[in-house]
Amino acid sequence: MTIRDVARAAGVSTTTVSDALSGNGRLPSATRARVAEVAESLGYQANPAARSLRGQRSGSIGLYLPDEAGNYAYYLDLASGAASEALKHGLALTLIPLAGDPARVTVFPMDGVAVVDPVVDDPVVEALSGLGIPVVTCEPDLTPGAAHAGVVRGDYRPALAELFDYLAAQGARRIAMIAPGPQTAWGLDMREAYRQWRAAAPDGERPDLIYDVPFPPSAELLREAVYAVVRATPAPDAVVSGIDGAAVGALLAAIEAGLRVPEDLLIASLVDSPALRGCTPAITALDLDPAEMGRRAATMLDALIEGTTAPGATEIIQPRLHLRESTARR
Repeated sequence: MTIRDVARAAGVSTTTVSDALSGNGRLPSATRARVAEVAESLGYQANPAARSLRGQRSGSIGLYLPDEAGNYAYYLDLASGAASEALKHGLALTLIPLAGDPARVTVFPMDGVAVVDPVVDDPVVEALSGLGIPVVTCEPDLTPGAAHAGVVRGDYRPALAELFDYLAAQGARRIAMIAPGPQTAWGLDMREAYRQWRAAAPDGERPDLIYDVPFPPSAELLREAVYAVVRATPAPDAVVSGIDGAAVGALLAAIEAGLRVPEDLLIASLVDSPALRGCTPAITALDLDPAEMGRRAATMLDALIEGTTAPGATEIIQPRLHLRESTARR
């Protein structure tokens, strides 16, 4: 089905069809509606390549992911959500891995780019920002002076506070947390929520048991952190993992150490996954809805590219806490 077929069926010129479907030109609203109705009834879809050539666009958006992203279900779900939504808007998605040389990622033809979990002073993000295309971040960029076209972020602190309060109600006083540093908004949020939980008790009653890992950690570093937590002396009575996959590792380490979950040790994750739901016991987790974050980032980029939304856009996702057997001591 071509634009000529639509024009013939609607009784108008091909230029009128083009203007009606693209929103250009000065046409009566009735004509635009009639052309759109005929195009839909015929199953007509504009050729993305031709549309991109007319608008001097590539028809592609980029998704810049952290190093080791392929090892984490969170980033795979986010990328899947972004790709499916981009396709709905006639856009292809280009995955951009971490690169030592920023020049290697700025040569791709892109109309916009989404940056996932930006790290402070990342030279690649700086290079992407200099391309003159819209940049949307999935979580705020904490780099001083950073100003991007839009951001999709999670409102995590209320859910984190809910989790820590629940663990305390289950009798936890020595909560160990495996967390990345404050170089990302995600790492900063979990640390601030942990600090506020500790501040709500008398000094010394809730010790600082943060175990630092780089962002994102390698499998080996994550394993070392998990075993250091479980085998610490004096032992923690709860472990909260801020890294995808560490909660399952904590459960396995606890079993090896002869600990019962949740009787001896409570385990919770700040990133949910099917693996946590399938464990025995199932592990309490925060559902961050990464697929929805990817979808919203792609939608926001399309709106910025088309000029239907102004720079400075913000979308907020509300995470949900799923309480499961791994923290059900009482």
